[in-house]
Amino acid sequence: MERNYDVVVVGGGAAGLSGALTLSRARRSVLVVDSGEPRNAPAGHVHNYLGREGTPPGRLLAIGRDEVASYGGEFTDGAVTSLTRVDDGFRVALADGREVVARRLLVATGLVDELPDVPGVAQRWGRDVLHCPYCHGYEVRDQAIGVLATVGPLAVHQALLFRQWSEDVVLFLNGVDAPDPERAEQLAARDVRVVAGEVAALEVEDDRITGVRLASGEVVPRRAVVVGPRFRARADLLAGLGLEPVEQLVEGHVVGTHIPADPTGATKEPGVWVAGNVAGAQAQVITSAAAGLTAGAAINADLVAEDTRRAVARRR
Repeated sequence: MERNYDVVVVGGGAAGLSGALTLSRARRSVLVVDSGEPRNAPAGHVHNYLGREGTPPGRLLAIGRDEVASYGGEFTDGAVTSLTRVDDGFRVALADGREVVARRLLVATGLVDELPDVPGVAQRWGRDVLHCPYCHGYEVRDQAIGVLATVGPLAVHQALLFRQWSEDVVLFLNGVDAPDPERAEQLAARDVRVVAGEVAALEVEDDRITGVRLASGEVVPRRAVVVGPRFRARADLLAGLGLEPVEQLVEGHVVGTHIPADPTGATKEPGVWVAGNVAGAQAQVITSAAAGLTAGAAINADLVAEDTRRAVARRR
């Protein structure tokens, strides 16, 4: 027998749990479906989350689950295989063969980091291969940092950002065009060295990066490496509802994809909200949680309006 919920939340990360908490506290029936693949699983700690600074990602999610459950929110572990619009809202098919019906959907499935194909990068990702200075900059302060160019001039921006945390920053062009004169002057003024040539691999000893090896054989000693992944929204499920990801641009360069939405997370499809990294690659954990709260409140307001219309119709 199908279960009916006010809201099904797809994705149990910070955005999904925050939305579920908001809705559960609004006395809505909520089901969170979580495949257990958080983007930040490789990271040791969450940073810049006021009141939870330094909390391991898994611990933060466990706390969030307990909080949602304390207000009656339900959970199922596994994947959603399809989303279909029906008269009463949406039919949600689960990987275990069950189906549930939801009046509204909050999709918080996050994104996939598509990393450069350099040996050692994927293996060290989230440890000493990094991308966000606000997530990891303090932890590699005063160390020898390498920035691996991947997306046009954005690598220059990364190098200048990480220069705030270390005086020893090297930009590896790795086949990308050399910076234009203006950017080259900026790098030189900040004592950021630029190294041409292809990067062959990262050198690792005793479970720690020790250098960046060039195709020429030269090894430039480094203790941390910064890369710019391509951020691909986990949005395949939404195609059946007419929602396709679009390119996300930074300084005119494609850095990934996202599902467009208004400031509350509402998409162009009535009844479907998105929150967190599926809606924007730049959202950190705390901003994803805030987006979940915003979307949850908007969904509840939408349901209140529908409940009121129905009550008025019955009264008449």
